[in-house]
Amino acid sequence: MDRRIVLPWWRRRRTVIAAGAAAAMLALGGLGVAALGASKSAVRVPVQNVTIAAVERGVFHDFVVLRATAQPKDVIYLDALEGGQVQQVMAQAGDMLAVGQPVLRFRNTELELDVLDREGRLVESITQLQTYEKQLEDARVANEKAAAQIEYDITRLQRTAERRDALMSKGYVTKDLYEQVHDELDHDRRLLPLQTSSNAQQDALRRRQIPQIQNELATLQESLKVTRAKLDSLVVRGPVAGRLTDMDIKVGEIRNRGQRLGQIVPDTGFKLQAQIDEYYLERVRPGQTGVVTIDGREVPVKVTRVDPQVKNATFQVDIAFEGAMPRGLLPGQALEGRLTLGGDQPALVLPAGPFLERTGGDWVMVVGVAHADRRRIRIGRRSAEQVEVLGGLKPGERVITSDYAAFEKVDRVDLAKK
Repeated sequence: MDRRIVLPWWRRRRTVIAAGAAAAMLALGGLGVAALGASKSAVRVPVQNVTIAAVERGVFHDFVVLRATAQPKDVIYLDALEGGQVQQVMAQAGDMLAVGQPVLRFRNTELELDVLDREGRLVESITQLQTYEKQLEDARVANEKAAAQIEYDITRLQRTAERRDALMSKGYVTKDLYEQVHDELDHDRRLLPLQTSSNAQQDALRRRQIPQIQNELATLQESLKVTRAKLDSLVVRGPVAGRLTDMDIKVGEIRNRGQRLGQIVPDTGFKLQAQIDEYYLERVRPGQTGVVTIDGREVPVKVTRVDPQVKNATFQVDIAFEGAMPRGLLPGQALEGRLTLGGDQPALVLPAGPFLERTGGDWVMVVGVAHADRRRIRIGRRSAEQVEVLGGLKPGERVITSDYAAFEKVDRVDLAKK
């Protein structure tokens, strides 16, 4: 007789379909994992070749490292006012100069001839003005003499007329003599107002011209001094007392007008000049304080000037010593210290390192068990030693802080052990 055949459960249609679906799902999952693994680039680096630091809760010390050089506070440049051929060198670099001490002498024949020509023309102009001034004075004296003469003649004729009037009444003089003296008297009386008016007009003109002449004479005399001083400028003298530096001139050299001859450093002390990374440009201001180390001791300093022009990714600041000037400081001496930008504050901090140059603090490689993964972070203030972490990292996490030159295009760093 016939017997009914029963299929095992693993051969039933429903079971086969379910098993196929499960296999397909596993295959797709494996492909996804493989795809994700392929899209995440990685580089293998020995762990001893990187520096790893931990993120910690601590105090952020807000300062920037100073690397400054000592510079003279004042420098006086010594330039050639006229120039020519060097005739005599009377001081050398390193010598201490007094005010007005000769440094060198030039020979300039062309300048000497030009000065003589100008001097002659100026002297001629001065002589002409002085002659005209004397003529005005002579005319004033002559006019006053003429008026005085007329007044004298009137007085004399009045006396003569009075005597002749008495004699005329007695018939002792002729009518001609009587009329003659009266005619002369009337003439002088009419002439006196004219002479007086003319004298007043000429005197007013003279009073206006004399100051102008004197001003012109003063100007010409000053021009004459300046012209003669051109010859004096052939001898270069120290304008201030101080040490002569940066001068290397030999007899016979030709130096042009305006050419730099050397410089004088007065004994007015030193200032410091430091180059600071442009990252701190907005945070460094005049008045901020700091310290520099000299002979093992810290000396307080203060920022006096900030040059906002950036060159080679740095900007320059001038720094002055607070209090007494340190002794034994030499021009060009290198000093190190720190400049305080703000107060110490609690913060989540990470040690600074070369990684900042590549990432700018936008991302880091966070270290796990055997690898480090790229992670975006957010930082705040920076100093030479610390970075303030504002987001993306937690206390205790470890970060690669060495150079990221090999990590810029990867997402993972596999840390291989020896």
